[in-house]
Amino acid sequence: MTPTAPTPPAPGPDVAALSSPMPPEAPVAMPVQSLREGRAPRGRLPTTPAGMAWRRGAVIGTAAVITLIATYQIWWLLRAGGITVAEGALLVIFVALFAWIVQSFASTLAGFLVLLQKRPARLGLDPRAPLPAPRARTALLMPTYNEDPTRLMSGLQATCESLIATGHAGLFDVFVLSDTRDPDIQRAEAIEFEALRERLGDRLRLWYRLRDDNSERKAGNVAEWVRGWGADWPKFLILDADSLMDGGTLVRLADAMERHDDVALIQTLPVIVNGHTVFARMQQFAGSVYGPVIAYGVAWWHGAESNYWGHNAMIRTQAFADHCGLPALNGPTPFNGHVLSHDFVEAALMRRGGWALHMVPGLGGSYEEGPPSLTDMLVRDRRWCQGNLQHGGVLPTKGLHWVSRWHMLIGIGHYLTAPLWALLMLIGLALPLLAMEPGEGYSAGRYWMQQDANRFLYVFALTMSMLLAPKVFGYFATLLDPERRRGCGGAWRAFVSMLLETLLAALMAPVTMYVQCRGVAQVLAGKDSGWDSQRRDDGSVPVSSLVRTYAGATFLGLVALVMALGISPGLAAWMSPVIIGLVASVPIVMFTSSRSAGQWLKRRRIFATPEELTPPQVLVRASELRAEPHPSEALSTKPRASA
Repeated sequence: MTPTAPTPPAPGPDVAALSSPMPPEAPVAMPVQSLREGRAPRGRLPTTPAGMAWRRGAVIGTAAVITLIATYQIWWLLRAGGITVAEGALLVIFVALFAWIVQSFASTLAGFLVLLQKRPARLGLDPRAPLPAPRARTALLMPTYNEDPTRLMSGLQATCESLIATGHAGLFDVFVLSDTRDPDIQRAEAIEFEALRERLGDRLRLWYRLRDDNSERKAGNVAEWVRGWGADWPKFLILDADSLMDGGTLVRLADAMERHDDVALIQTLPVIVNGHTVFARMQQFAGSVYGPVIAYGVAWWHGAESNYWGHNAMIRTQAFADHCGLPALNGPTPFNGHVLSHDFVEAALMRRGGWALHMVPGLGGSYEEGPPSLTDMLVRDRRWCQGNLQHGGVLPTKGLHWVSRWHMLIGIGHYLTAPLWALLMLIGLALPLLAMEPGEGYSAGRYWMQQDANRFLYVFALTMSMLLAPKVFGYFATLLDPERRRGCGGAWRAFVSMLLETLLAALMAPVTMYVQCRGVAQVLAGKDSGWDSQRRDDGSVPVSSLVRTYAGATFLGLVALVMALGISPGLAAWMSPVIIGLVASVPIVMFTSSRSAGQWLKRRRIFATPEELTPPQVLVRASELRAEPHPSEALSTKPRASA
């Protein structure tokens, strides 16, 4: 039956009226934590997997041994005639970057081996087992800020209907916690929430709150709910605006939390879905094929000291209230003020409080949507850059578990690697230039090969192997799982998809490096990232806007090309991968942001994923609901999904 467009009541639901129907307050204390005082917990937690010492020793030891071998080879290449200042800088930067790469290799190797062994799921979270029956209440929290209300409520309805189908919805309450500031979106949000509540009726309890003061952003929104109502819900789960979750997964997570008294957080592996553009589809393919080996690897050696990614994770309310009151940070702008990347810090503080945190990547039923274009990813990445660099002020916190500090170092390093790669490349190209004889043509290959050809080729091959290994592990893990192999289009299509994803990622890498270097510089200069909402569907941008956005990258590429050709064609050849990525940044972003090109690839099952070819019911339902007419669409001003 074709739905007809609904007509909203004359004035429509009032935002202020909808902000009031919250349940009776059930306050719980949530003290602000000290970063200068605290003790590390002692003793083994009951849910800690066996053999954690040797697991961590295996991963870190493997990374250390391979890094030492590569360091010795580079030192041998540079040692002749003594090591200059420039050569010493190159050696130090190489060691830091290589250690970064090889730790990822060691961790994904562990994940690949775990996948081959098909071990039982941690905490008894087996998606094939009969559905358990939780006993205590759970709150589903959906913080929102200037999101498209029709899209938001459609996804939430799909999750709610899936939960109702389990027969356990009576133990769940859903809270939409709005920080929206745009009046038009506020009104549309109120209309859509009221429509959602009417559609679900008494099958599930839903609540709505619009904050007057959106201080501390998402972390403050959640903390305000905990302080005001947390005592009545022993556990809660946060849904992002693009989150979709299967009802069975929610029930299993709630039950697992009840069965394990030492656990404060159970983190799932959200699968990226609903990609339409080339960029979004290559991201969801990468997440589907490479993501499991990465997630199983970190879960294997992180143990009960897992990280937290801010959503789609079950959290024990009392543990969160006792340890996650975040203090304002001191220091220069923008490092001071409220904590931006709060999830890492919340995980670290709960672990300091003696609670276990677990990653369970094999549970399934947890989904999210990725950014539709490189531009959208870089906008989000800029905010994460500031938040992760801000963790430099949290690292000295007293009493943190060393693995929690490791998580923060990894986050910081993710953004420092961009300027380090740029420096390594520049020094590596400058050394042959400094060694050139008058009248001699530039040749970086000749310079490095004449030092010791075999060693140079060995180090190059080793570095590339470490970089590409996670992709290869993910591909072979997919081949060995018949269901996932078919879901990715078969062995041949998955291989073509892997090659195309690697090529496109390499082309976009120089732009990403340029933007991340600029972001780090802006953060260090005190420029705040702001708080903008995100686009979810359409990645298209006018050409004029793309030119403005990537003019700096294009100009830098042209300058590098002219300078390199002025010195030597050989230098231009060595720099060509970077130069091509920078100069062609606008057409590359245009192509990868294209929805039509993405659909062309989809018809040929390139970048296919199991969730795309055989979508779970919750994804199908969300798509159906988003395609239906919505009452807020009759408003004179259509809410915007992005700022």
